[in-house]
Amino acid sequence: MSEQQKNFPEFYVTAPQPCPYLPGRLERKLFTHLTHDKAPVLVDNLLKGGFRRSQNIAYMPYCEGCHACVSVRVLVDEFKPGKTMRRITERNRNLTPTRVPAKATSEQYSLFRDYIDSRHGDGGMADMSVLDYSMMIEDSVVETFLSEYREKPDEPLASSATKPGALRGVALCDRLSDGISMVYSFYDTDDRSQSLGTYMILEHIEFARRLGLPYLYLGYWISGSRKMAYKTRYTPQEHLTPNGWRRI
Repeated sequence: MSEQQKNFPEFYVTAPQPCPYLPGRLERKLFTHLTHDKAPVLVDNLLKGGFRRSQNIAYMPYCEGCHACVSVRVLVDEFKPGKTMRRITERNRNLTPTRVPAKATSEQYSLFRDYIDSRHGDGGMADMSVLDYSMMIEDSVVETFLSEYREKPDEPLASSATKPGALRGVALCDRLSDGISMVYSFYDTDDRSQSLGTYMILEHIEFARRLGLPYLYLGYWISGSRKMAYKTRYTPQEHLTPNGWRRI
């Protein structure tokens, strides 16, 4: 086997199974394993070209006769939040975002479990153990980080290093050559008025802007799925089509 063949990814297709987003349909996925012997530029191009990462597997929908799943990325430099989004940002001024290494903690897992039980108790992540969570966070061959959102200390002079505020949200992210890919996020669901999910996306748009990165990748928008409708709020954005990325 040549070196080129060794480094080129091998692709596989999953067996059909019920689609978790569109009732009555079946889903299949095209996937490949991400390993350290693959060229970083190849992995980067996969993740910029419509594949999503789950641990060290890159996958994309491969469903016969269905094209509902569409990769979405926000045009960071042109994005301007509307009044509602500005209010959400203001509402969360009590939180401090911090970028930390992709290392799992018991505090994160506790918040993750509460989020899954509250929002996705019947989903594919419902049975994830501490070990499963650790692998989701730490098993990556790309540059991966966590954004943690904590309440600011009640005491103005308190050191966040010695007295960190309560953890309210976490986002697992990959750093790509042209942007940030939000892999998975979870947060405290007790106070819905804070709209933490929306705030975390808005904060990452601003973070990407500060880094000089043109795109924030939000994964798949799924036509016909109410769960994924929120992704179209962040405009302008581009959708991946058979002819490349197209501005929406």
